[in-house]
Amino acid sequence: MGPLLNVLAQSLDVREVFARISALARHTVPHDCLLFGLVAEDGEHYRVVAVSEEEPRAALLEKSFAPPSPGLAHEEFAIFRNFRSLPGKTEGLEGLVRTASSGADERFEWRPGPPWVAMGYPSWLRLTVRLRGNVLGFLNFLSRAADPYREADVPAGRRIADLVALAFAHERLAEEERQRVAAQERAARLDARVASLTAELEAAGPHAPVGSSKQWRDVLGQAAKVAGAETTVLLTGESGTGKEVVAHLIHRGSRRAEGPFVALNCAALPEALLESELFGYEKGAFTGAVSARAGRLEQAGGGTLFLDEVGEMSPAVQAKLLRVLQEREFQRLGGTRTLKADVRVIAATNRDLQAAMTRGAFREDLYYRLHVFAIHLPPLRERQEDILPLLEHFVEELGPVVIGRPAAGISREARAHLLAHAWPGNVRELRNAVERALILCEGGLINPEHLPWHAESATSAPLPAVPAAPQAAVGDFPAHGVDLEAMERTLIEGALKQTGRNKSKAAKLLGLSRGKLYTRMERFGLS
Repeated sequence: MGPLLNVLAQSLDVREVFARISALARHTVPHDCLLFGLVAEDGEHYRVVAVSEEEPRAALLEKSFAPPSPGLAHEEFAIFRNFRSLPGKTEGLEGLVRTASSGADERFEWRPGPPWVAMGYPSWLRLTVRLRGNVLGFLNFLSRAADPYREADVPAGRRIADLVALAFAHERLAEEERQRVAAQERAARLDARVASLTAELEAAGPHAPVGSSKQWRDVLGQAAKVAGAETTVLLTGESGTGKEVVAHLIHRGSRRAEGPFVALNCAALPEALLESELFGYEKGAFTGAVSARAGRLEQAGGGTLFLDEVGEMSPAVQAKLLRVLQEREFQRLGGTRTLKADVRVIAATNRDLQAAMTRGAFREDLYYRLHVFAIHLPPLRERQEDILPLLEHFVEELGPVVIGRPAAGISREARAHLLAHAWPGNVRELRNAVERALILCEGGLINPEHLPWHAESATSAPLPAVPAAPQAAVGDFPAHGVDLEAMERTLIEGALKQTGRNKSKAAKLLGLSRGKLYTRMERFGLS
């Protein structure tokens, strides 16, 4: 077996050296052709993956076969003797089979038979190949002789089969490793692409995506993947989840990045005005149209048109939009010229368009035109780990605008209230809450009383984000007093536990800098 092991060690791809394996194995188990098949999912058929001889390789490779009886698929070995065509039956074969369990030849009719019989191989020894107790496949020694094999050939054949199985197992592991590495490289490239687009958007304006939760990273990953294509994209999700932010990222990563990004809120305009805003109009098209005006489709030429709340479109406007997507052309209101629509359309909706189709409120053909690549944005309550990064982003962004200078910060009590809130308005609601708080705190520390729902949350159940203290934090003080040191230690321990001992996140929960958190951890012996 030494020479055979040397050959197998020369290549991870067993197919490359299968002819040499056959040549060496002939000294142990005589045969005219060697064939190896991997078992299919049904456990009965097997797919040929390697053939030693050139002549039958093209006809046998990647073909699937099954034994004449399902029970034979589970035999450790089977000797097929002198199979030949049945008289007058072109597809049928007959011959003798000896299996591991029978101990004697049994006559079988096989309809249809394996094609190698017609190629001049009427006899073969088939061994079931197992790996870690599971059936991996079958190794067949094919012969042109009528009755060349005996049970005495099985042990030697078994050793060869085990070596081949081990080689195929190594090949499979190597392929899985290659796929894993390739997947990691693709993920790294995608992460780098998302980071690059995010940095560009941060430099360009207020549309940078913020957040590191898995749900949000998945959304940005899908957006980065589709950005380079001209595909129409449909963004779905609740109002305020950041659909326009994702649309900007897709535009920034597309071949149209240097072109305009034009947004139109379809829910903000009545039908007649929406149609004129979208398609434009000619002079005299309606009362008050004293001059021609280009619509958003023309304004977005060479760039991206973002249609927000597309589910609010009337049937008439839907029909015209469908023509734009199908034919890439349109006409202005009151015009006769056909204009080309050189735009990429990104649509967004917070409605269930499939339900709207069922009611007849939304065209089915338009839905499938928009739904080429759909991305669902999760609500903020499902990506809680993004709340604090968004909070800090808005404080930093809005402070100079609202109060003319950066805010002092946010207290840990206010952070706890923000984390406990259900956020029915999602990211938009969070931004508005921060803007309101900045006005009320006048540049100082944002506290719970500066939040819009303070009166409601003050009477609600204990907030889950604040670790429970051994003493009451609010209300009447006990007669024996409170232990502030113990309360502070408990809060720090709770924050560290909640964040998996991530010091940066724990410091944010507590409203501290990392340096102050480390100082307190050392004081309480928590380092």
